[in-house]
Amino acid sequence: METGDKVTLSVETIVRQPKEKVWKYWTEPQHITNWYFASDEWHSPHAESDLIVGGRFLTRMEAKDGSVGFDFTGVYDEVRVNEFISYTLEDGRKVAITFIDQGSQTKIIESFDTENTISIDMQRGGWQAILNNFKKYSETLNKD
Repeated sequence: METGDKVTLSVETIVRQPKEKVWKYWTEPQHITNWYFASDEWHSPHAESDLIVGGRFLTRMEAKDGSVGFDFTGVYDEVRVNEFISYTLEDGRKVAITFIDQGSQTKIIESFDTENTISIDMQRGGWQAILNNFKKYSETLNKD
């Protein structure tokens, strides 16, 4: 379904973990593979991240039944440790993630440019589902 011009959408959540731990879980490949998918039928068997300006990232997303998969890739534009990440996807769309310290909790706001082949509602739902998986995964980890 053609949706027309790109639109910037935002999704957000509050994670019951301090900002430094949230940052670690968000940025380290060994954690990314545990949460970067939108539903239980999918998984991320591989992730790479060179978290510097100009560094590349890749997260492999696949259906668990092996029927389909794709690489989610891009280049980091801005990295402010424990605060902010922005990147450009391979297709030119922009993404920005803000981490807001709320004491023992962290608010995450993720803004992204839409693409034009999937409905805006489906895109918002998919990005929110991935963010919800991140929250669920992060909150199950040791809070030391």
